[in-house]
Amino acid sequence: MKDVQQIKQRFGIIGSSYGLNRAIDIAVQVAPTDLSVLITGESGTGKEVFPQIIHQHSARKHGPYIAVNCGAIPEGTIDSELFGHEKGSFTGALSDRKGYFEEANEGTIFLDEIGELPLATQVRLLRVLETGEFIRVGSSKIIKTNVRVVAATNVQLEKAIEDGKFREDLFYRLNSVPIKIPPLRERVEDINLLFRKFAQDFADRYRMPAIRLDEGARLILEKYRWPGNVRQLKNITEQISVLQEQRILSASELEAYLPAMSGGNLPALVPGSEHRSDSDFSNEREILYKVLFDMKRDMNDLKKLVLDMLQDGGDLNLKGENAQIIRNLYNGESELIKPSAAPAPMAYASRHDEHAIEDTEEFVEESLSLEDKEKELIEKALEKHGGRRKNAAQELGISERTLYRKIKEYAING
Repeated sequence: MKDVQQIKQRFGIIGSSYGLNRAIDIAVQVAPTDLSVLITGESGTGKEVFPQIIHQHSARKHGPYIAVNCGAIPEGTIDSELFGHEKGSFTGALSDRKGYFEEANEGTIFLDEIGELPLATQVRLLRVLETGEFIRVGSSKIIKTNVRVVAATNVQLEKAIEDGKFREDLFYRLNSVPIKIPPLRERVEDINLLFRKFAQDFADRYRMPAIRLDEGARLILEKYRWPGNVRQLKNITEQISVLQEQRILSASELEAYLPAMSGGNLPALVPGSEHRSDSDFSNEREILYKVLFDMKRDMNDLKKLVLDMLQDGGDLNLKGENAQIIRNLYNGESELIKPSAAPAPMAYASRHDEHAIEDTEEFVEESLSLEDKEKELIEKALEKHGGRRKNAAQELGISERTLYRKIKEYAING
């Protein structure tokens, strides 16, 4: 653990989560070998630090270290960049040029965004990994190199293999030792530490007091999903440090800096909600509105359909399960919307019972009080999860904080 702490200080790594410590530990263990390493993780998690840890703790630490962003090099020139070219091999090749693999001989080469490599270049890379040999573009002479390869990607290479965009044999050759960098949302205990470190760094840079968070803001900081991970947290901390006048940030002030705070990080409860604007989901009450009224609309549409059939064709000759479904629908026994006080049973509907159908529709409409249904949903969720509020909040698609407020507002025992 002491070695891990020293590595964190040397390379500026902040955090103490298990996933982060495990990734550092694997990097140190594999460093003395010449095995290829594949680092995976979402964009912004800090994957670029781990090849440096591996290089600095290996026997190659006095050799060259070259980092290459494969996604930033045009497809037409990437072979030349990696493996070099001969004079006159293509337009603009005015002289011989060494590639990165030749320059990194006896050292380490870091191939970032390895999933962006063209298939033809993947074949060349596989040969280097298996034999240590390559050929410059426009040449027939074999060149030997002794390079340690560390690759990184933020895409699922298994999916790219299925899509025919990445070679399976290259994947297994690169993936001799996998290292997974956890996303920031899985390092909740590290989020506040990172924010304080970034806030102090920007305070020193811009010569102003460091920004601080109150308790509510800290909770929001930890609950946010951080799709951009550490990079996003750092950028937002810099924005707050520069733009915020008050140096103690409240929850509402912090929300203004977090993109898609209102809807982008909430579960989509209503089918088709991906086509609606974020303003449609500005709070939990609006989500409940949509659920309830979609259910009500479906019930009313079904009743209208049955009524039209009765008017057009007389009595319906329904038997067995279908007849029972219709009877349950008009008797208020549907599981979708079940009135708290069931109305008197109704006879099987015919075209002469139009008034009864209208009365039933009127009854359901009156029972759809938003507050009553919201309270009922919360009570059912709490009962389903044995009073565990965290699980109930997840079931309802709302935050624990909102659930506590609702329980108090409706005087729910739970």
